[in-house]
Amino acid sequence: MTASPEKSLETLVLHTTDNGVSWITLNRPEAMNAVTWDQRERVIALLEAASADPDVRAVVIAGTGKGFCAGADLRGGPPGGGAAGGSAPGGSDGSDGSGERVAGDVARTIRRGAQRLVAAVLDCEKPVIAAVNGTAAGLGAHLAFACDLVLAAETAKFIEVFVRRGLVPDGGGAYLLPRLVGPQRAKELMFFGDALPAPAAERLGLVNRVVPAYDLEKTAREWAGRLADGPTRALALTKHLVNASLDADRAAAFAAEAAAQEINMTTADAREGVAAFVERRPPNYRGR
Repeated sequence: MTASPEKSLETLVLHTTDNGVSWITLNRPEAMNAVTWDQRERVIALLEAASADPDVRAVVIAGTGKGFCAGADLRGGPPGGGAAGGSAPGGSDGSDGSGERVAGDVARTIRRGAQRLVAAVLDCEKPVIAAVNGTAAGLGAHLAFACDLVLAAETAKFIEVFVRRGLVPDGGGAYLLPRLVGPQRAKELMFFGDALPAPAAERLGLVNRVVPAYDLEKTAREWAGRLADGPTRALALTKHLVNASLDADRAAAFAAEAAAQEINMTTADAREGVAAFVERRPPNYRGR
């Protein structure tokens, strides 16, 4: 399914900016918010725009209806999506259009599609919150796990659906999960493909906070508002340090930390934070 005159891309991915927070909402409730090719491209573009816009200081990714995101839905879309959610990568059969698969097609599809979406979240220079209202399956689960903070409704669940369809995880799942819960737990989730309820996901450390469904948007607004009021560049550098530390040895991590401090001390927010401490008053950060 691609955007149609009846339902434009702007309707399929809702976007508003409110008090410095960019709200990106998947809006295909009839398909549990499985993402099409063009939806994915719009989400990536909105995340890149958030990085470049000094007036955007936090991002929330949400979904409408009963699902957060059921994975990738490539039917009718151009190649480049990913197998997450059960749709075949590439065209309708993952081939070059002639019915015959060409070596390299699937890897190229994953790189250009699911991996780009997850990387866009990880690389966004603003803190990103996932507000998971319902099922997050396949690529949808990895989209949530890539976010900096994850809020989940009590009714939400996470499913590593790939094994159910004889597939290898994509969208960075084998990179993200071991770093979040360790290799044994990651293998358990990926080998069995069982649905993981939000409270269990919180106990494993995949979710920061579980709230009643009626409180999800309110809590997301509160958390995003706190982030938007914070020192934006310091948060961006902190995000980069934490993400990079998972792949670095101690010497590299310490060097990156020192470099980040050097860069951050050139910002107006850093000077304001120090001045506010000295003057015994709350800081007034402007994201600069």
